[in-house]
Amino acid sequence: MLRRLHHDQPASFAFTPANLAWAKGQITKYPEGRQASAIIPLLWRAQEQEGWLTRPAIEHVADMLGMAYIRALEVATFYFMFQLQPVGSVAHIQICGTTSCLICGADELIKVCKDKIAPKPHMLSADGKFSWEEVECLGACTNAPMAQIGKDYYEDLTAQSLEQILVDLDNGRNPVPGPHNGRYAAEPLSGLTSLTEFESGKTKYNGSVQRAVDIGDGVKRIDGTEVPLLTPWLGKAKAEKPAKAAKAETPAPKAAKPVAKAAPVAAPAAAPAAKAKKPRALKAPRKGGADDLKLIKGVGPKLEALLHSLGFFHFDQVAAWTDAELAWVDDNLEGFKGRASREGWVAQAKALAAKG
Repeated sequence: MLRRLHHDQPASFAFTPANLAWAKGQITKYPEGRQASAIIPLLWRAQEQEGWLTRPAIEHVADMLGMAYIRALEVATFYFMFQLQPVGSVAHIQICGTTSCLICGADELIKVCKDKIAPKPHMLSADGKFSWEEVECLGACTNAPMAQIGKDYYEDLTAQSLEQILVDLDNGRNPVPGPHNGRYAAEPLSGLTSLTEFESGKTKYNGSVQRAVDIGDGVKRIDGTEVPLLTPWLGKAKAEKPAKAAKAETPAPKAAKPVAKAAPVAAPAAAPAAKAKKPRALKAPRKGGADDLKLIKGVGPKLEALLHSLGFFHFDQVAAWTDAELAWVDDNLEGFKGRASREGWVAQAKALAAKG
């Protein structure tokens, strides 16, 4: 299936402060030079923020990860989890149309969507509140037919129960997810034939439905305010070392010696910043015009514009940077600090300059 970007695109995209903090945290999961591995979670977060995945959002994420735009576009257009066109402001209905659900009446659910929302998938309803699509198996075959709406599964549906769900959503109510035919979870329709003692102790809803009811708004998109930003993989080892040092200090003054010895270790890390020196810059490109700095891996349109603003237009300029000058550049790449050394710009520029 050919998937294209929507014809009507917004002018720009920026993560909210909460989502930006989350995105930066996700990037730190990956080692230096492998930040592109965060492409899917960042694209997903952008979609959660906007409702659908816009071209400016795809390019913004690509810039954050130092990727060529085409690479980010390849990911966005390959995975059907990414909506490349606007979706309903209230809810996007995903009807499972695979074998089990189709046998059990998914075609009736699709007919409801066509009648109540729009005649074709991915079209907005007249009021812009709803959209729908048919999707592949969502893994709830025992409770077929079913649909995913927002974060939740709505199972054992009929045309009537789906219509009522749409009415509830339209009126600002939060319909209870899970089975809609009286089942508790995925037990036989005729009732339990084993583990019958479970009947007396079960709660009103099964665990996943109860959690959804507790949240109270399954169609609310993730916006970064749900839980505190957690990055337990950062600084864990470093956090343990001060604790050990503190214990060592309390028994006797001698414990202060390791601390004094440890101080010089930090000096080399600070030295490059102290020696950083701005490279020689130009006020404008030479007569032949600026080189295409985007040929350097890790340089996109935004970084190229930033380099121009700093006075760097040519490969031979970048190729001539000393370690101290490279440190200065790294420190002045606002939003991309450290990328010049991480991506090996000097070596790349030397090769490009040699090729003319």
